[in-house]
Amino acid sequence: MAQLYGKRIRLRAAEREDIPAFLRWINDPEVTENLFFAAPIARVEEEKWYEDMMGKPPSEHILVIEVRDVDQAENYRTIGNCQFHDIDWRNRSSEVGILIDEKRFWNQGYGTETMHLLLQHEFNTLNLHRIWLQVISKNKWGIRAYEKAGFQHEGKFRQAHFQYGQYYDVDLMSVIKEEWQSKNNLAQHNDEKETE
Repeated sequence: MAQLYGKRIRLRAAEREDIPAFLRWINDPEVTENLFFAAPIARVEEEKWYEDMMGKPPSEHILVIEVRDVDQAENYRTIGNCQFHDIDWRNRSSEVGILIDEKRFWNQGYGTETMHLLLQHEFNTLNLHRIWLQVISKNKWGIRAYEKAGFQHEGKFRQAHFQYGQYYDVDLMSVIKEEWQSKNNLAQHNDEKETE
């Protein structure tokens, strides 16, 4: 897949050289606070995961999220990753996951921008119809980013995630292609009116 470019980010295919960064992130309790697993991962496990991932169709490979370096515009800095899971081609549906791993880039809109770029690719290139995700209910920043990208709440898995001695609900959210297109057309129309 060619690289995908947004206003401040680009998405590129993951390479073996990314494994040390992935390993550092996945073993940081702050980074994994809102993930569905919390076990420490050894390098050999991460390498096996990478090999297994590379055995999947290219449309389901991990994408690396990079931001343009403010000092050198031609350079990019890796800040996270994202992936489409288990694409159902008959129903044209896919689960999506995203993680901004570099903590100094949290709460700056990179998650929302990444999700917009992913949805554009999934709907306009892969011709998918429905994109869905699961998010732990305590992840308020994540939920807000998904809502800004057009996701709607579909339901809730009550007390489905156990962490630190407590059960949390898991929200199910989705966006349909026509809804997303309508929202983006309206936003584009409003942007054009502001520039007139």
